[in-house]
Amino acid sequence: MSIELRVPEVGESVSEVEIGPWLKAPGDVVVKDEPLVTLESEKATIELPCPAAGVLSQQLKHPGDVVKVGEIIGYVDPSAESGARPSGAGAEPPKAATAPAPSPPQPTEPRVMPAAQRALEERGMKAADVTPSGPGGRLLKEDVLRASEPPPTPSAPPPPASDSQLASAPELKSLVSTVPGLEPHGAYRQEEVVPMSRLRRTIAQRLVEAQHNAALLTTFNEIDMSGVMTLRKTYGEAFLQKYSVKLGFMSFFVKGVVDALKQFPAVNAEIRGSSTVFRNYYDIGVAVGSGKG
Repeated sequence: MSIELRVPEVGESVSEVEIGPWLKAPGDVVVKDEPLVTLESEKATIELPCPAAGVLSQQLKHPGDVVKVGEIIGYVDPSAESGARPSGAGAEPPKAATAPAPSPPQPTEPRVMPAAQRALEERGMKAADVTPSGPGGRLLKEDVLRASEPPPTPSAPPPPASDSQLASAPELKSLVSTVPGLEPHGAYRQEEVVPMSRLRRTIAQRLVEAQHNAALLTTFNEIDMSGVMTLRKTYGEAFLQKYSVKLGFMSFFVKGVVDALKQFPAVNAEIRGSSTVFRNYYDIGVAVGSGKG
């Protein structure tokens, strides 16, 4: 007789949850208390353990479905355990019992957290490709994002240059180069829409409420500008003679902001409906003081 998989109570005042990734496929052998599926509520993300050893026979709900607490989402067949295939692989024919040969210990796979599992699926990566850094060897979402980012290219310090070498200076060429047209082509302004989980939507709603009701503060951080000051001192006079404009700090600030947004794309994202929209372009606005304001 099949055992029902029902959504458990996940917290006070929580009446429904959203189905996350299934950790087992239909036909996989499962043991008692082994996680089968992740459940996401407004307050937490939990894993539903298997109530008994057997085979996952049915998945009634799919990732993204919203179900009520107590609703049946699948079945486990305890009687089919002996003839089922192992989890995630085809079944091998039984062999004659022989004395097991000693084998070197196999490395244990890291425990992949639900958010990290989604990030792996979105990027087509495997857990073995990422080095875990969480407590107890857990694989976190930050580990996946860090592994999927291209390695930063180190830049050499700018060598001193004369006035004739100003035009070929790579640090200043990006500051003074012009591009025809104000709006880049649409192919260079792509966006990635990622649906938010119920927990993430609740967090976003609470943050907006806090922004409306709580006092907001401004944070000031100090940074070392000695490198930029040396660069301005080296090229400042030649830059002024060539372009009749002083070499200020604002261009360096904008460049630094863009580099930071590339490293942390979530800061450059926006919430649109129930999804997070990540942009691969950067629009920077600069406030300029004038005589009237």
